[in-house]
Amino acid sequence: MACRITELVLDARDPDLLARFWCEILGYVELDRTDGGDIEIGPPDVGFGGPLPTIVLNRTDEPKTAGLRLHIDVNPTDRDQDAELARLLAAGARPADIGQTGNESWHVLADPEGNEFCLLRKRVPPV
Repeated sequence: MACRITELVLDARDPDLLARFWCEILGYVELDRTDGGDIEIGPPDVGFGGPLPTIVLNRTDEPKTAGLRLHIDVNPTDRDQDAELARLLAAGARPADIGQTGNESWHVLADPEGNEFCLLRKRVPPV
């Protein structure tokens, strides 16, 4: 038997802000909230343990000081890459420069707290 990824944990100075952002981007909903301010988001009607991982936004007062060693890649499901890029930027993502050449087939973006993620070109079916 193998393991599978059930959740991703991302430190956040403002978990509410990032929960709203990632819920809009991924079509997720808030699943749980702790007294300490952590928020778990995930697919509606499925939640933890479903086919897609949930995201836990772990409240911290520490600022982000360096690039992430692990980042999230997203793919459009119902539109082309250019239309999805416009949607992500309108939702609060911003372009990020991590040394790319400009010839990549993907876009490097940052969420509202500066966490880098990539928008890939290939359209995939929704889960």
